[in-house]
Amino acid sequence: MRGSEVHGRDATATRRTRVHVVSDVHGNTAALARAGDGADALVCLGDLVLFLDYADHSRGIFPDLFGEANADRIVELRTARRFEEARAFGRELWAGRDRDAAILGAVRKQYAEMFAAMPTPTYATYGNVDVPALWPEYAGRGTTVLDGERVEIGGRVFGFVGGGLRTPMNTPYEISDEEYAAKVEALGPVDVLCSHIPPEVPELTYDTVARRFERGSRALLDAIHRTRPRYAVFGHVHQPLVRRMRIGATECVNVGHFASTGRPWVLEW
Repeated sequence: MRGSEVHGRDATATRRTRVHVVSDVHGNTAALARAGDGADALVCLGDLVLFLDYADHSRGIFPDLFGEANADRIVELRTARRFEEARAFGRELWAGRDRDAAILGAVRKQYAEMFAAMPTPTYATYGNVDVPALWPEYAGRGTTVLDGERVEIGGRVFGFVGGGLRTPMNTPYEISDEEYAAKVEALGPVDVLCSHIPPEVPELTYDTVARRFERGSRALLDAIHRTRPRYAVFGHVHQPLVRRMRIGATECVNVGHFASTGRPWVLEW
């Protein structure tokens, strides 16, 4: 992080704030360690865990356990939206193994590396593939975890909503629409609305590579219309139709896929 000391009579008037925002880290620890360079704070919108890299099937927890050929097969089934077949195939692979122990052990290893790489200060919320129960074990003193909560950074109010909505993928942190909407409502008006998933807008929720719509939040979209934040920032959809669009007074920005780009989105004022 850059130094925060500014000398002189007009320090308050001239001091600018720079925040870097990332999402969908998916195991890119090296880039995460550099993500706060030159910034006053880092905002991380989740999906730290890499279970399976759809671009490189040799990377992630799944191929580490079952090999690249089986990863190829599971990606093929999921991409074709043959979810029942994918689940049946997964059950075959896991037969005789302690699934929970194997996954939690691998997630713990990834979390130990990634939380250690986070700069100070970092403000973070969960993605849908994250395991919130483990975060208190690894988040250091310089990392503030927020979910349905607000924080002030450089005089602007940031509101955070973590997790995703329920899907056939059944990822670890998916919740009901009602529970998600309650977290959005709890924020009230904010300057920057931070979430893992996007608002429910077709251009922001359609993944052009996976060729499918991901779930966006109607509650987020309603909050944008109602409270008119300056920015709404999010990730989750790795290759959207558009990465940036305006909804009324709000600039909506997809800040992922950080695992691929390694570059944070910069917000400065």
